[in-house]
Amino acid sequence: MAKKVEVTPLHDRVIVKAAAAEEKTKGGIIIPDTAKEKPQRGTVVAAGPGKKDEPMTVKPGDTVLYGKYAGTEITIAGDDLLIMRESDILAIV
Repeated sequence: MAKKVEVTPLHDRVIVKAAAAEEKTKGGIIIPDTAKEKPQRGTVVAAGPGKKDEPMTVKPGDTVLYGKYAGTEITIAGDDLLIMRESDILAIV
């Protein structure tokens, strides 16, 4: 379960902790840091209340898939997180 953050996102924004990037391929080849893909999976840490007409469908603790270039990288309490709109989330896993 994700730990609690002191920041509350506004409206339809969510804060996501990205999953760790793959360290090696299925064949066992170690991937160097410069060649690692940006993760597209993460865990929702905090979610805003939603828009007036549209309630939020994700909640803290959900594992989600999002677009490759979605969100803005932020650092809160030493953790690297992403803040994005709920519409940038593609699926709940």
